[in-house]
Amino acid sequence: MERLFNLQQLGTNVRTEVLAGITTFLTMVYIIVVNPAILSAAGVPFDQVFTATIISAAVGTLIMAIFAKYPIAIAPGMGLNAYFTSVVATQGVSYQTVLGAVFLAGLLFLLLSFTKFREVLIKSIPASLKYGITSGIGLFIAFIGLRMSGIITSNPETFVTIGDLTSPVTLLSIIGLLVTLILFARKIKGALFIGMLITAVIGYFMGLLEFNGVVSAPPAFVFFDIDVAGVFTNGLYTVIFAFLLVTIFDTTGTMIGVAEQAGFMKNGEFPRAKSALAADAVATTVGATMGTSPSTAYIESTSGVAAGGRSGLTALVVGLLFLLSLFFSPLMAAISSLSAITAPVLIIVGCFMMEGLAKVKWKEFDEAFPAFIIILTMPLTASIATGMAMGFITYPILKLVSGKGKEVHPLIYLFAVIFAIQMAFFPAH
Repeated sequence: MERLFNLQQLGTNVRTEVLAGITTFLTMVYIIVVNPAILSAAGVPFDQVFTATIISAAVGTLIMAIFAKYPIAIAPGMGLNAYFTSVVATQGVSYQTVLGAVFLAGLLFLLLSFTKFREVLIKSIPASLKYGITSGIGLFIAFIGLRMSGIITSNPETFVTIGDLTSPVTLLSIIGLLVTLILFARKIKGALFIGMLITAVIGYFMGLLEFNGVVSAPPAFVFFDIDVAGVFTNGLYTVIFAFLLVTIFDTTGTMIGVAEQAGFMKNGEFPRAKSALAADAVATTVGATMGTSPSTAYIESTSGVAAGGRSGLTALVVGLLFLLSLFFSPLMAAISSLSAITAPVLIIVGCFMMEGLAKVKWKEFDEAFPAFIIILTMPLTASIATGMAMGFITYPILKLVSGKGKEVHPLIYLFAVIFAIQMAFFPAH
């Protein structure tokens, strides 16, 4: 192991790497409960999403471990799973068709991972739009968490209003949220996962949670349950683009952030970037064939780096622990059936995704408004693609009328035209 992962050269050892891997796993294991809870609302069978989530996470993380040799974990991304569900609800298409869009986005990402176009694409998109997209997704999933918990409910006059806070599920959600917030404030490692466990225990004694077993054989699943042809029949091109663009931004940003923290960046360059990005692309493609939304690098990997993880051995441990969790599907199914357990996670993760707002140039209107309109419209239209469209259309227009048209990359003008046509003739309802 030491020779395979160059542990001595990296100033680490097997014990440190294993502990770092366990730490990373505990901080992100919530996804194997939250992802099925969200995607099952789109009609995807729980067992199928559960298995697909774990397999895609294991495949991506193990590729990262063996080929890229970074302590970075891969799993289906938060936000994109909520977008997946919203596409099924608003476009009137089957989940198999949306899985087809994810599959195509994964293939495109895989191809782009080995070309310079990926770098050109990332550099062409202004920072304000990137931060706006990430923050908009954060608000979107936090809003979903508030709805799932019952803290917010529908109202015909005001659209939304405060819910019945005395309802057992809502009360448990609030307790779970407070417990998890306290754990984070105390900087407890694995706070999200521990918070979910505590909430589940309280829910059990409140009579809201029933278990039909803990351990079982891995659940059966349907392989390649996707409809690629339906993507073209229903014209879901902007959906593919949204999946692709958000995955590229999210993954690249996260990987660079973890690499900087671990000291891997050299003269602004990210060594073995192609292998690292390929790990995510393969995970997305494999996950789509089994039944889950796009995968991404997890910022929770920084917890493993903070614990001393510096090599692919950390990721190897994470991947193996994901595979081990396949045998606990009854436990996970019970937990996901109670929204009060997963809702606090969505709300808190939404908060994490707002960090980039501090970097938006709010005093420059042509930078601030496109970010603002993205953040505003994503949760209110329940569509990540619509929010992105608003930003990509308004940004070049404001730059042009401000006399700064030459600052905008030609690709952004192209995207603006594409999004304008899509909004005018193929709007999401």
